[in-house]
Amino acid sequence: MSTAAHLDVIPRGTVFTPESITHYAHAQEHSLEQAINEADVLVTTPHSGAAIPEEVAEFLSPSLTRRLQYDYSDVATAAIVRRWAEIDPRIVAVINPHPRLIRDPNRAKPADVRADLTEAIRRVREAGPWQRVDLTGVDAVRPVTFSFFPILAIPDSEAGMKRLVDTFAETAEQGLGVYENTRDELTKRFTEKGLQRGGHFTRLSFHDTMNTTTTRDGAVNVEREPQDRLPDVVALSNRGDHRGEQRPGAEPPTMQPAALRALAKAHRSGFEVTHDDAVQLNQPYLGSQEILAAGSKFESLRDEAAAANLTLAAVQAEFLREFLLGARATIELHEPGTEWIEENDRHIDTIAHACKRSWDTFRAANG
Repeated sequence: MSTAAHLDVIPRGTVFTPESITHYAHAQEHSLEQAINEADVLVTTPHSGAAIPEEVAEFLSPSLTRRLQYDYSDVATAAIVRRWAEIDPRIVAVINPHPRLIRDPNRAKPADVRADLTEAIRRVREAGPWQRVDLTGVDAVRPVTFSFFPILAIPDSEAGMKRLVDTFAETAEQGLGVYENTRDELTKRFTEKGLQRGGHFTRLSFHDTMNTTTTRDGAVNVEREPQDRLPDVVALSNRGDHRGEQRPGAEPPTMQPAALRALAKAHRSGFEVTHDDAVQLNQPYLGSQEILAAGSKFESLRDEAAAANLTLAAVQAEFLREFLLGARATIELHEPGTEWIEENDRHIDTIAHACKRSWDTFRAANG
């Protein structure tokens, strides 16, 4: 049996289109242009893909299971954001169809993808299987999961290595590259619309992370270090401090601090949390490349946006995956296994409506 036989794969030769990964309400009746005219938030899910392109299947570790495959993605985000887009005409969503295994679009794109992947593989090989390895600076393509499971079977020969890195780079353009280009083109269109008529435009990068990592037998039950654990619902990030204010010597926040605090308050209301700490700011994560790039672009337009009475913002939402999946699924994943859980459509709908309520509340409070 081939490695891919027990995994979820994207059939060889599949090339995604902008239309296939872009979602908005009433898509059968409305054009994308109409959706952009009604919306003020562009939601992106850079890590939502789990299915692996068949082109790279030959390079996968034979020990890779569906559970490890899905755990290595922000798997809960795709269904929730897709459903949110169906019910909320104020958002447009772009969902990355490729897994972060191909390349991580929430990291700066390497000047030389092949060189970075080759270096990452070298470090992993030197560390050994399942051993912690520092991939700082070369983690746009990771040959190991966050539990340091060796997700790739690394070729021994130089020719094999060249074929691996070439295949990854070429395959990325069939899905990941389409996602990046679509995300950036929609950002441009939203921004141009805002500069014409004012108002608000927010880029929301939507993620999830579990507070536990995997064991060799597939149980997702190893607690992260306290400083790495997410709050009970969501961490909202603008590259600032725990109040959303600019950190000393750091870049300007990607969303104004008062607005981020208002957004957190709206999420506490929308998700009906029982304690304020269930929604926190910039902890444990500050936000990564998607909001950094958007924030930099928006900062360059500051004067033009002010003249147009346009508020531009970028924010990262990192939800606790246990919360997004629900208690029953979490209990199942804490036990050893090789399969992933079945998604609960009712729970997905509940979370999607809570997202809509949160942003509706934020708009009402923030003007």
